[in-house]
Amino acid sequence: MPFSHHPTTLTQYLIEQRRRFPGASGELNTLLLDVALACKAIARTVAFGVLGRCTGGTDPTPVGGQVNVQGEVQKPLDVLSNRVFLQRNAGSGTLAGMASEEMDAPYAIPAGQPRGKYLLVFDPLDGSSNIDVNVSVGSIFSVLRAPQDLVDSGRDATEADFLQPGCTQVAAGYALYGPTTQLVLSVGQGVAGFTLDPNLGEFMLTHPDIRVPRQTQEFAINASNARFWEPPVKRYVDECLAGRSGPRDKDFNMRWIASMVAEAHRILMRGGVFLYPRDTKDLAKPGRLRLLYEANPVGFLMEQAGGRASTGREPMLAVPPTQLHQRIGLVFGSADEVERIERYHREPAQDREPPVPLFRERSLFRD
Repeated sequence: MPFSHHPTTLTQYLIEQRRRFPGASGELNTLLLDVALACKAIARTVAFGVLGRCTGGTDPTPVGGQVNVQGEVQKPLDVLSNRVFLQRNAGSGTLAGMASEEMDAPYAIPAGQPRGKYLLVFDPLDGSSNIDVNVSVGSIFSVLRAPQDLVDSGRDATEADFLQPGCTQVAAGYALYGPTTQLVLSVGQGVAGFTLDPNLGEFMLTHPDIRVPRQTQEFAINASNARFWEPPVKRYVDECLAGRSGPRDKDFNMRWIASMVAEAHRILMRGGVFLYPRDTKDLAKPGRLRLLYEANPVGFLMEQAGGRASTGREPMLAVPPTQLHQRIGLVFGSADEVERIERYHREPAQDREPPVPLFRERSLFRD
């Protein structure tokens, strides 16, 4: 996407956005710049790879690894990235509390530090299992307004303060640590993409108005879970695989990176649909991804860019959270495809032959 020879910096962009709201205090700008600074620090560490002695190499039990609330072993970079987010944001005076994938409970702003009117939730390093194979990873974040009683009382934030539906988000975004470091952000006025200039150390506006096309011929799903899919998901994927000779009358490509930030970025750049739906693999978990700091911020970006985000059954941003680390099924991307998947979930189940001949049963005695 073309951009000016003198592109706008992130700071300038946020100032322009603030001018839309003459009564704004500037707290949100300060918060987002602190988040961007944390992302720069993480990007620098990720860039060193094993040379930085933080990835754990190929050791399956890296030094210092603990099991987080998700039941996942924390890699050293998970712990470091979480610490960076906390340190860069705790003392800014913009926050009443923080919550992270890597912490069981909300983080209380230290006594004596100024407090603000926002809450920050984040996944400090999404896709960290891909670090050892040099696949793009990232950080995801969401900004919420703190409940007024939390702001007025000055008490420590509790889990209940964070349980707000995605439609109440003030801002959301992610940083992608790949061949270039990019920051993709929405403050509720569309979606903008920034690229880190390594010479200046500044995020520069390179993608000023990101839009997701309504239609696509590309989908992403973990096909190894096919035996656990619900019928509407299996129907959708089977129809895509049938290609031009099937009911969709067009060929589809399938992609799967296993890093949600990278998947979301690809879809924002060129369209597509991503599915990590609810399935029967583990009935105790209604989905794989976390609602507050993965599904909601990505869903906010998709909706702001003209796409759609859903559980498969209902709009993602309308889901009322019940737990800090709540899991959920997620479908997002080009609106026409997401709406089709939602329609398949609404339609009654039908006994039907899959449209892909490869999967049809064959018998000498079949009529």
